[in-house]
Amino acid sequence: MAGDGTAVAYAVAGEGPPLVQAAHWLTHLEHDWDSPIWGHWLHELSRGRRLVRYDERGCGLSDWDVPDFGLDAWVDDLELVVEASGTEPPFPVLGLSQGGAVAIAYAVRHPERVSRLVLVGAYAAGRLVRAETPEARAEALLDLEVGRVAWRHEDDSYRQVFASQFLPDASRELWDAFNRLQRTTTSTDNVVRFLDVFARIDVRDLLEEVRCPTLVVHSRDDLRVPGTQARELAARIPDARLLLLASRNHILTADEPAWSTFLAEATAFLDG
Repeated sequence: MAGDGTAVAYAVAGEGPPLVQAAHWLTHLEHDWDSPIWGHWLHELSRGRRLVRYDERGCGLSDWDVPDFGLDAWVDDLELVVEASGTEPPFPVLGLSQGGAVAIAYAVRHPERVSRLVLVGAYAAGRLVRAETPEARAEALLDLEVGRVAWRHEDDSYRQVFASQFLPDASRELWDAFNRLQRTTTSTDNVVRFLDVFARIDVRDLLEEVRCPTLVVHSRDDLRVPGTQARELAARIPDARLLLLASRNHILTADEPAWSTFLAEATAFLDG
């Protein structure tokens, strides 16, 4: 239970050295194991490791009706899960997408706890923060509006926009699975809140303060988060290495070669 009364659901899988995964959007602790979107991630990340993960507040099995959405609350929740799960430091932290910003902020807040960072499809500045031109800002605001329409009207044709951005090279079956994931993991109101906060994330001032080795992994042609974000992370975080993958998918799929490359590189880095 978080300080503001929010119940945060977590789970532990596998045995071995710990790996803590910062929460990100669209997860469900139970359904993810059978999901073609996240199942391969969970099975491989928990192989020979003790994987600690949790559903973000407002998502999955955690409370959906929450008073506070934002980076500070997310970092507090990560602290809560580490303590509740009995995970002894130091340990590596994995951050996917906006979970990367949470992982960075946690590592800066607790440098003695975090041994390594793995950032996948992550960014330091949200879409509105990094929008430097009127056109870029208009695109960011349109993205927010599409999210509002998609969920409030229960219209899969709008949700398909997100599926095609997150998984442009996936099959129609995976797109359908992603659409189901969107419907079952959170509420309509929370989607709007999530997208708004994601667009305003800004941890750029924290990057130089990271004190652990960091692996930055990004799909070279990611349609959701531009590669410039990965390059900024790798350039500004001390002792960071950049791994660009031959993919357009924001979420790596089980059958693409980039997935095997990521697993091999991440395993070698974590075993470092």
